Amino acid sequence: MLKTLLATALITSTSFSALALELKGHLTQGGLVIGKLENVTSVSLDGKTLKLSASGDFVFGFGRDATANHTLSWVDEKGKTHNQDLIITKRDYKIDKITGVAKKYVSPPKEVSARISREAVAVRKAREVNSDLQFYLDPVLKPAQGRISGVYGSQRYFNGEPRRPHFGLDIANKTGSPVYAPISGTVVFAEPDLYYSGGTLIIDHGHGVTSTYIHLSKLDVKVGDKITQGNKVAEIGATGRVTGPHLDWRFNWEGERLDPALLMQDTLANKK
Repeated sequence: MLKTLLATALITSTSFSALALELKGHLTQGGLVIGKLENVTSVSLDGKTLKLSASGDFVFGFGRDATANHTLSWVDEKGKTHNQDLIITKRDYKIDKITGVAKKYVSPPKEVSARISREAVAVRKAREVNSDLQFYLDPVLKPAQGRISGVYGSQRYFNGEPRRPHFGLDIANKTGSPVYAPISGTVVFAEPDLYYSGGTLIIDHGHGVTSTYIHLSKLDVKVGDKITQGNKVAEIGATGRVTGPHLDWRFNWEGERLDPALLMQDTLANKK
């Protein structure tokens, strides 16, 4: 029986030499973990097969409300299955309870419901990309300058009813401030006017990892463009349903929403 791997913070480099398993990242809700295994034919997390590169690299992540216990499994070249238990830490999130909010500010008008549903499907489809790119292995830099005005996981209750949690990191700055690619990738979604998110950009970084940029006033790239870390890709704005100009920056691993603050190094992408 393999021992349980427990990490409460950053895994800078956890290695099990006898098992040939290396992990780095954050074993916590909202965390991304990069792994490496040599001489294996497949890897899975909780029974879900992970994309495995020719050099043995793979990646996985945990959503905002992920449960504590998980199992990483792999099959070696001799056909033997190995299992590694993972325990991720639970986080506390900022909760705001607001009463006396008029209904029109809580729910969108019925006449835009079809548009909202159509746009949600398009965004979800863009995030389903699972390419062979391996830019997720690179350090993640800061995409824009500004004040952190909103954090991952926070949630509001309007008149006692919970709203969707916030899944991004908000960086406030004036409209027109540049947004730079924090890591390289390929543009898979670029739309100037979605109902909720306004100008919206999604970049694929490989193996199911994508980053999203919301409320943009201008997009400098289009679908299919190859982006290099540090390239200017857009400008901050106040488009969509917002109260002021800011960048809402998000990360996904497939359907799991991750915390950009756990990934980001405090270096502006164009100053590397």
